[in-house]
Amino acid sequence: MTLTKIEPLFQEKLNRLRQQGVCKGDEKIITGVLPPSGGFGPRYRLQGYGERGFLRMNSNGYLGLARHPAVIEAEAQAAEKYGAGPGAVRFISGTYAPHVELERRLAVFHRREAAMLFSAAYAAMIGVLPQLISEHTLVVSDALNHHCIINAIRLAHPAAKAIYTHATIRELAHILRAHRGCYRRVCVVTDGVFSMRGDHAPLAELDACCAHYQNDYAEGIITVVDDSHGVGAFGNTGRGSEEITGARADVLVATLSKAFGVNGGYVAASATVIAYLRETVPLYIYSNPITPAEAAAALAALDILESPEGLRLLERLRNYSGKLRSGLRRLGYETLPGEHPIVPVFIRETLKTAALAAYLFDHDILATGLNYPVVPQGDQEIRLQVSAEHTEQDLDGLLEVLGAFQRERMAEG
Repeated sequence: MTLTKIEPLFQEKLNRLRQQGVCKGDEKIITGVLPPSGGFGPRYRLQGYGERGFLRMNSNGYLGLARHPAVIEAEAQAAEKYGAGPGAVRFISGTYAPHVELERRLAVFHRREAAMLFSAAYAAMIGVLPQLISEHTLVVSDALNHHCIINAIRLAHPAAKAIYTHATIRELAHILRAHRGCYRRVCVVTDGVFSMRGDHAPLAELDACCAHYQNDYAEGIITVVDDSHGVGAFGNTGRGSEEITGARADVLVATLSKAFGVNGGYVAASATVIAYLRETVPLYIYSNPITPAEAAAALAALDILESPEGLRLLERLRNYSGKLRSGLRRLGYETLPGEHPIVPVFIRETLKTAALAAYLFDHDILATGLNYPVVPQGDQEIRLQVSAEHTEQDLDGLLEVLGAFQRERMAEG
């Protein structure tokens, strides 16, 4: 056996990705974390960059809980008690007490009857969505939905799919009205918070629209929301897009790896739906769960989120996100209004986006530049992500660097 025939094809694909400007290339390797000092938040050391400490503006750890002493201690104690890994899939002997307790607590947190853990939110969506879709199902999806939703729809092989313009409920209504009598079931799926922009789906309007057409389909309309960027980072108590909009999805998918600072994903729904999913989702049945220690760490993170400390962290996150947005507008940058800690800076030109990302890195700031086709042509941006671990001095320093970039570009003509 040999790879000599196939490797040139792989290399050709790599070359095309590089030519398109979407090849991710070598990953930057974090080798250490410097604790907060002098009014600044933590700084990150990177392999190959000596003693430089970088401000991290591209982390999903919105509340900074990955480094919280209580979360670390809970994980360490559980690892000591249960070991480093689960040792089996859930239905054989891989279910531990922290898994069960975490599922119970997540269900209560989201005011659902039951919840179910996965190795990641991506795995949850890929596993769950196909089980909600039959050969008689129309799937309707927001145009800016996350890659995991797009892939899950492909794997589901629905009878048909339709896409509505981002957050445009009148288009959703048109689709539901136009397909009456054509399909037995509809599955409407959307992100709660959209990861590239930090805006959220109009869930109340979406819910009302689906309710209006519910009786036109024999098996009804199911709403599925992936609120991985919303839960723990959005809303007065961190319950995400549902809290902000006052709406409620039939099936909620979320993650433990962002605001909770740990690892894993989950789905919350009715007891019947969760019981059905436990018996039908391959990525649950045949994959190991998160470790018992990770589940214990997530429980500690949930304890913090539901405490006065959690409310203070959420308030700080809102205040810092507002400060950054105000500062960007003052400097003349284009962003979106809102309270979410994803703060997009729209550059709308590929070369300038790349130049700004490089400029920030040269000034010890880690930020993600997003170019076409990761985002639509004309929506090229720098995605900044605020954390409760940041300080006002961090944000002032970031804005100072962004202002200097503007001035240098203007001086260059």
